Amino acid sequence: MTLETTACVLAYMVLAYLGGAVAALLPLRPDLTRALSAAAAIGGAVAGIVLAARVLIGGAPFALTVPALLSVGGGLALRLDTLGAFFLILVGVVAAPAALYGAGYSRAYTGRYSLRWLGAMLNLFLLTMSVVTLADNVLTFVLAWEAMSLASYFLVMTEHERADTVAAGGWYLAMTHVGLALILSAFLLLVPPSGGGSFAELRGMAVTLSPSLRGVVFVLAVLGFGSKAGLVPLHVWLPRAHPAAPSHVSALMSGVMVKLGVYGILRVALDLLGVGPAWWGALLIGLGAASALVGVLYALMEDDLKRLLAYSSVENVGLIFIGVGAGLLFTSLREPAAAALALAAALYHALNHAVFKGLLFLGAGAVAHATGTRDMNRLGGLVRRLPWTAACFLVGALAIGGLPPFNGFVSEWLLFQSLLPAIGSSAPLVAPVMTLAVGALALTAGLAAAAFVKAFGITFLALPRSVEAREAHEATATMRASMVVLAALCALLGLGAAFVLPALGGIVAGYAGLPRVVPPLTAGALLLPPGGGASMSPSLVAIGLLLAMGAAWVAVRVGAARGLRVSDTWGCGRIGQTPRMEYTSTAYAEPLRRVFAELYRPTEDLTIDVHPESRYFVQSIAYRSEIVPWFERYVYGPLVRRVAAVAGRTRAIQSGSAHAYLAYLVVALLALLAISLAWSG
Repeated sequence: MTLETTACVLAYMVLAYLGGAVAALLPLRPDLTRALSAAAAIGGAVAGIVLAARVLIGGAPFALTVPALLSVGGGLALRLDTLGAFFLILVGVVAAPAALYGAGYSRAYTGRYSLRWLGAMLNLFLLTMSVVTLADNVLTFVLAWEAMSLASYFLVMTEHERADTVAAGGWYLAMTHVGLALILSAFLLLVPPSGGGSFAELRGMAVTLSPSLRGVVFVLAVLGFGSKAGLVPLHVWLPRAHPAAPSHVSALMSGVMVKLGVYGILRVALDLLGVGPAWWGALLIGLGAASALVGVLYALMEDDLKRLLAYSSVENVGLIFIGVGAGLLFTSLREPAAAALALAAALYHALNHAVFKGLLFLGAGAVAHATGTRDMNRLGGLVRRLPWTAACFLVGALAIGGLPPFNGFVSEWLLFQSLLPAIGSSAPLVAPVMTLAVGALALTAGLAAAAFVKAFGITFLALPRSVEAREAHEATATMRASMVVLAALCALLGLGAAFVLPALGGIVAGYAGLPRVVPPLTAGALLLPPGGGASMSPSLVAIGLLLAMGAAWVAVRVGAARGLRVSDTWGCGRIGQTPRMEYTSTAYAEPLRRVFAELYRPTEDLTIDVHPESRYFVQSIAYRSEIVPWFERYVYGPLVRRVAAVAGRTRAIQSGSAHAYLAYLVVALLALLAISLAWSG
């Protein structure tokens, strides 16, 4: 593909997204608005995939600068290298099925919410996420980042009449702007004294900084981009905002947008700063382990299906950061083969999470679309009413639970393999940090499997527990097609890991001193990490599972031929089976809530009403329990109250007097002049 052709593909991507935004605002019929918006988004997503594939296959970056635009910051600077191309593919892979899904899903919004605004913001959201991966100077990056945040905020606020949506939007807006301030601070420390904000100039400036100042830049970048990624303790917006958004938007936010936080840290740590000390990697491993455990533990307690998925995103982002941290740690120790494997595993899990989390959010949206509720305690029995949705959700649950032969199993196995050899390392800090990471990864994997047994079993199996579940209906054709595409990708990325992994290893080659010749990570269909120790073939695992399933089927058929006895399920002595005998979401999680009671610290209220004539005859028992997340209770709650108190006191300066406001301006001007004179002197 020539340079001119590549530029044409880029132009097509931008024009498709902009055209979709404009078309959505035209006074057209609602069905036409939805169709045009979705078609434009799909066209832009496909163009983005083609553009990124050209860079990944050819290996040569694509650059374009428009000096007339954003001239104050060096022009609109775009450059797509292998790192940016990988994350641009993530945008396209989830955007195309999400847009197709949205065409059917948003039909329920007709007459209730603005379909024009939803379609326009969706296309702008996809455009700005794409531009973030292309930005090559500070101003271009920051503007695209802020536009992405604002577009996603407006999408979160789609169902704006709900109090929980308004609260979620407020949390998201506050946290995203705190993150933006930290990102700007990191960039400003890298800007040369002579000015200039291109990434090439920032790389040159980073070489001249002292180790302590480089560390400050790294920490600011981790906090700023980590707030978007959902790293603990900056994750509090995520379980609020993702469930509040329309489900296809939730899929994009959880599957793609949070990964751009990972991209930002990789861009700063690997590209702009270069090789850093070992504590950089150790810090990311610690934050990743904490995020993985906190995310999965709170996911287990959730009764809201979409909030469970949102907390699971915190968990999986934590797993990705464990891999990124291990890669940075090995890079600092000059172990390129181990670094390449850890970073490839992290990128593979980022890709896999984008696919299976997108699928799960679309499945949860189909459940909410069919029943009008996300409360798992009111669901059940949907496997008969929503067979397509149930099958696709099961694939996503198996993938995110790390079970073969799907993609989540492969990337988690690779993460384990990248960490295990380092446990016996004699280098300072490595062995204890890696032991912590392996333990957190193992515990998280087990708890994640339990969480998604709950998510699928309580939602789709047994008997319906409400009228809404009994009268549920299957999703529309476009919604089903979108879920099938992502379910197929879960299988392909698992079975085809031997073809995907070498390309992932080459994405980070050449950054931070990593060799441009990538160590071989596969041997034919066999995954073979550098240094040996373990190997695995996803295709052979899949064949073994198919043979085992076939043997089980034959055994059942042979047993049935000898005589099959049909009877009711045992019901504890009761004659008739009712939904009240089933496990609910709350009951399923109760044993784990007791095990981790010191973390959850639930509030409990038990009310027992007895007969007025005798206390031995109980009329009713009411039990209420609530879990307030630890960080919200002990960190953000007091902080918000203090900020509100200070804001209340400062409100007194809003006197309404024009004379007072003019005096404020004079005082501010004099203060700025004094600071300027002191600085120049």
